[in-house]
Amino acid sequence: MDFFLHSTFQFLECPRLKLKKPSWLTLPPPMLVFTGLLATYFLVTGGVVFDIINGPPSVGTETDAKGNQRPVAFMQWRINSQYIMEGLLCSFMFTLGSIGFIMLDRVNEAKMTKITRVILMAVGVTCMLISLIATRSFMKIKLPSYPF
Repeated sequence: MDFFLHSTFQFLECPRLKLKKPSWLTLPPPMLVFTGLLATYFLVTGGVVFDIINGPPSVGTETDAKGNQRPVAFMQWRINSQYIMEGLLCSFMFTLGSIGFIMLDRVNEAKMTKITRVILMAVGVTCMLISLIATRSFMKIKLPSYPF
């Protein structure tokens, strides 16, 4: 990469510009950026783009042994297709697990009391375990014959 840049700028001369940041431009608060990134993560992992393109139903129906229609949230035996509710539910579990990781990361701050540290660690581990167990159960519903 250095060779490419060095050879390119041997015959090109960069202009000397003095650029200033506009006075009206300010950085957003960190929590606003975090909220935006977390919402984007939720929507992307939920398959919103897939839902917009393909237009699947929000929930499906399944006929039971008596011939009655009952609603189902997971499309069984179809790994490359989903209902809208299925995608949002799995996305919520992924987001819950990531919040658990973020809480465990915050435990290492220096200005934190011991009780706050213990509570934050317990809540973080609980979020991660709930996310893991729920996601594995969703996979069992989605692919019943897959060995877990």
